[in-house]
Amino acid sequence: MSIIDWITQHTFFTANTQVFVMAATAAVCIGLSKAGLSGTATLNVVLMAQAFGAKASVGLVLPLLIVADFMGFYINRHGGSWRKILPMVPPAITGVVIGWFLLSRIDNSAARTVIGWLIIGLLAFHLLLNYKKQDFIALTEHKIFSWSMGLCAGIVTMLANAAGPVMTVYLLSQHLEKKEHLGVFSRFFLFINLFKVPFSADLGIIHPTSLTTNLVLLPFVILGILLGWQILKRIPQKPFEWTLFVLTLFAAFWLVDVWSWF
Repeated sequence: MSIIDWITQHTFFTANTQVFVMAATAAVCIGLSKAGLSGTATLNVVLMAQAFGAKASVGLVLPLLIVADFMGFYINRHGGSWRKILPMVPPAITGVVIGWFLLSRIDNSAARTVIGWLIIGLLAFHLLLNYKKQDFIALTEHKIFSWSMGLCAGIVTMLANAAGPVMTVYLLSQHLEKKEHLGVFSRFFLFINLFKVPFSADLGIIHPTSLTTNLVLLPFVILGILLGWQILKRIPQKPFEWTLFVLTLFAAFWLVDVWSWF
């Protein structure tokens, strides 16, 4: 049996080259995002959803994120502390449970639409944050801020593995130095992604075939991390992330089939 035959029999991959290219690109984006190019995080979500279906992609992406989270935690282990994530933990856990409940009751078509609109909402949130950063920081003085951010992060990460922008807003309110910011960020997502595993397994979106598919895609995650470090050294981050922003927006429109409205 050839390697290609084994892959087609034991993974989600078929003879469709386009699916493999989209999945490999998404895996590279996961690595890029963990290397510090945060704008790539949402692009991987829509690429995986298009390649494998919305619900299946949520479970498929999670183990890849966990591997990247362990690497990110090791790299940033000297920055931040576990104590810094504690205010976000109870509401984030509550949000994961809510997201699990919602995901168990929608079909693949509805999940595709929900994920598409979540991504569009998060992109809009990103724009608002860029242009109204001080206004957002002023809102953080309210006592309910950490709870609302944690709850939102939990729901979004369970439904679409896309809570990065929400966590970024919370961490901005903490006025952390870059090293501390990255350390707390990596700790939070390592914790919350590990916490999500039994919920995803209960939904049937993590299973032997998905894990075998992860093994095939894992080298592309590592490639993305290595590539991300080189990009950060050589290419200005803002133009790179704006390009990804536009690509992600079009991909999200693709998920919600916005073209059928016209």
